[in-house]
Amino acid sequence: MPTTKKEDFYFGLMMCAGMVVFMTFYNLFTRGLIGTISLKEILAQLVLVFIIASLLELFIVGPLAKKIAFSLPYDKSKKAFVIVSLAFCMVSGMVLFMSLYGLGNAYFTGSLVGESLLESYFSLVVKNFIFALPLQLLIVGPLVRYVFVTFVKGKIITGSLS
Repeated sequence: MPTTKKEDFYFGLMMCAGMVVFMTFYNLFTRGLIGTISLKEILAQLVLVFIIASLLELFIVGPLAKKIAFSLPYDKSKKAFVIVSLAFCMVSGMVLFMSLYGLGNAYFTGSLVGESLLESYFSLVVKNFIFALPLQLLIVGPLVRYVFVTFVKGKIITGSLS
């Protein structure tokens, strides 16, 4: 887990990258767009969504999620409780914001013909949350923590000592 601001920054970017890749392809799949849009359009979506998600994570959702997660009444000495509470708060915040992005994207591409914006938003939130929380807890979170501890944390520590 990150212990410095620099480590927290790298960890957040890694987590964002992992979640953005999976969630982008999940949303393309659920909207039936896999195979209908070009690789160039997919890459453009990935870059745009990564930038938006990173800014949200760094400046709004991340700080707020940490504040909420650490204010909850649980034993913070147990790493698993900290991970689950942080993941729940981060996923909740990111899903609420990024579903707005998805709704806007669907609206401007004409995919919401005849659907209520509010109904579409809540439908997106539910679908994204149901996919994102297990994804975060079971796949992306453990993978990013492993990569972070193995490659980044050691490099930052050894890099700062030399």
